[in-house]
This record gives sequence, structure tokens and C-alpha cells, in this order.
Amino acid sequence: MRRVVLALSLLLMLALPAAAQNYPNKPVRMIVPYQAGQGTDVAARFVAERLGSALGQQVIVDNKPGAGGNIGTEAAAHSPNDGHTLLMGTVATQTMNEFLYPSTGYDSAKDFVPVILVGMLPMVISANPEFKAGTIQELIAAAKAQPDKINIALPSTTARLVYELFKAKTGAPLFGVPYKASATAMTETMGGQVPLIIDTATATRGHVQSGKLKAIAITTLKTSELLPGVKSVAEQGVDSFEVTAWAAMYAPAGTPKEIVTRLNAEVAKILALPETKQRLLQLGFDVAGGSPEQLGAFEKQERAKWGPVIKAAGLKAD
Repeated sequence: MRRVVLALSLLLMLALPAAAQNYPNKPVRMIVPYQAGQGTDVAARFVAERLGSALGQQVIVDNKPGAGGNIGTEAAAHSPNDGHTLLMGTVATQTMNEFLYPSTGYDSAKDFVPVILVGMLPMVISANPEFKAGTIQELIAAAKAQPDKINIALPSTTARLVYELFKAKTGAPLFGVPYKASATAMTETMGGQVPLIIDTATATRGHVQSGKLKAIAITTLKTSELLPGVKSVAEQGVDSFEVTAWAAMYAPAGTPKEIVTRLNAEVAKILALPETKQRLLQLGFDVAGGSPEQLGAFEKQERAKWGPVIKAAGLKAD
């Protein structure tokens, strides 16, 4: 019996490199846990098309939206770990949802192996052009002069987290106003019903360029190419302030390391292309990259940062 077990173990050990060597031997499915046309989906399709060419097999995007990304992410977690199913995860599915939902159906830390960080999606604090404050320090001073009197529109969970972290780090008593949709929040901020808004760089920059909004700060650590000339919150005196949504590629836990290494290398080549940088910038993403280990460490840091903020604010998913 021991000989049989040893023989089977040896066969499995030999089979892993062989499986990786023959990978992929059929189309690869990339699950996107959001609706088609959403920013993460468009970025995923851009990468998938080029990854398919590199692998010699079609990479098919499979949209599985619902429950803040939990439905598609759970499906990916329970898929075969042979490299033929991938997930385009986000800051929400991999680090925030476990604190926002009573149950997600998966364990983001245990059910996935990191492949590569694809792109960073920063947020922007902006204002109606008539609002007097134009810098972070002026905004903090204005809020402290009128506690809970200055409204700020919050059209997403990420916007709410920017708001909560900003209040915690600065003590600025702004009054958060939740919105169900970005378009309504933008319209009312530009119309003067609300003086301030926190939203993605993608949603904001066109209105900044047209003069309908003025950007006060971006939430990356340093100035970003997404909004040239707009200083970050951190650069304006709020030490180490950083809030960025992000998208990253994952595979189900147990996927052979050789396959993960190859996927990382192929996507890294795609991200290094000038056309990729240009396209992702159009979508509101700063191109990222790095090793699987770096993504794993980054995800762990994000989870440690957002867990306490979400709990302290008492945030729950709608």
C-alpha cells in the first residue's frame, strides 16, 4: 500500500511540470465579477485579448456580476485550479467585501493565488468652482470653521472610505451625503446643490478639464498622469494618505506555480507596452505590475488598512 501511495505521489509531482509545460491546452476563462462595460471589465478585455495571443489560446471574459462582486469571485474560487480559470479581482472583492458583507462565499486570502496587479484607479476630491477652498489645507480649515455644515457627495463605497479615512487623519468635520449613482452626484455638485464630491478620476477629469469642477486633490501618494498638475492629498500635508481602487489578476488556490509564473510574465509584457499604458490611462487606471509575491503583500496591507476603517465607520453593504 505504501508503494502505491509513493508511486501516486511521484506521478503527481511529475505531472505538475508537465501540465504547466502543456498549458494552456484549451481556452482560458477570465471571470470578471462586474457588468460588461464597467471599467474593470473593459480593462480585463483589453488584457485578455493580448494574453490570448501570447498563450496561443483564446482568453474568454465571463461576466458574473452581483453582490458587490461576490458572485463572480465565489465562482472563480470554486473553479478547477489548472490555470484555465482566472479572476480579475478588485480592492473590493479581495480586501473590503469580507468586512462589508456577513458572508461572501469565499475566503479571499485562502482561496486564491495572486498573479499580478494590473492597474490602480485613484479617487479625486473635487469641488464646484464657486467653492472657496482650493487646497486640502483650505478645505480642512473651512470644515473646522463650520463643523458638519459643508456637504460632500459620496456616490460609492470607495468614496465613503476616502471620506472616513480623511476625517480620521485630519479631523475635518465634513458632512457626507450618500448617493446611489455617480451621475446624479456629479450633476448636483456641478449645479451647486452640493459643494464637494469624491469620485473616481475617470468620472471626474472630463468635468475638471471643462471647468465644471475644480480638482482639490487626488488620492494617490503622488501626482498622477491621470490628472497632471493636481497634487495628492499626501503631498498637501496629510501624511501617507492613499486610497486607490485597483484591479488584479488571480487564479484559484493550488494553481501550479509554473503556470502562475508564466501568466505573470506574459501580463507584465502586456502592461509594459505603450499602447496598454495609453488605453488604461483612458480608462482611468495607472498601469501597475510586479510579482505575485508583491501583489500578495500589497493585498495583505490593504486588508489591514481597510478592515479597521470599515469597522470603525460601521459600514455595511446595501
